Amino acid sequence: SVGFQAGVKDYKLTYYTPEYETKDTDILAAFRVTPQPGVPPEEAGAAVAAESSTGTWTTVWTDGLTSLDRYKGRCYHIEPVPGEEDQYICYVAYPLDLFEEGSVTNMFTSIVGNVFGFKALRALRLEDLRIPPTYSKTFQGPPHGIQVE
Repeated sequence: SVGFQAGVKDYKLTYYTPEYETKDTDILAAFRVTPQPGVPPEEAGAAVAAESSTGTWTTVWTDGLTSLDRYKGRCYHIEPVPGEEDQYICYVAYPLDLFEEGSVTNMFTSIVGNVFGFKALRALRLEDLRIPPTYSKTFQGPPHGIQVE
C-alpha cells in the first residue's frame, strides 16, 4: 500500500497510462501537483485523472454498465517542475465522450470541480488546457450574434 490515508483508492493501475498516445479530439490538461508525503507522483497523477473523470472513492453498482476505457481520463505523462521540490506537471487526456456538447460548465465541473479536495494531494493547480476544435465547434456562440462597431 502507498503512504496515504485509508479510504483512498489506488488509481495507478487504471488511470496512469504512459503508453497512451493522445488523440486530436482529446481535451488535454496540465496540472501542477504536489503529492502528500509518501504518495508517488504516478499515483498522484492517476488520482487526478480518475477523480476528474470516472473515478470515485467507493465502488458504484453502475461501474459494470459502462465502458471505463471509453470515458476515463488518462494521466499519460509526468515531469518534475524544475527548481521545485516534490512538484510535478501531470498531463491528463480526457475523451470527448466524457463531456456534454456545448457546455463549458459541464467540462469545467468535471475537470476542476471535484478534484481539488483530494486526500492524496497537498496542492493542485490547473496550469493549461487544450480544447480541440472538434469540441469548440459544438458551442453555438452568442444568442444574438456579434455586433461590430
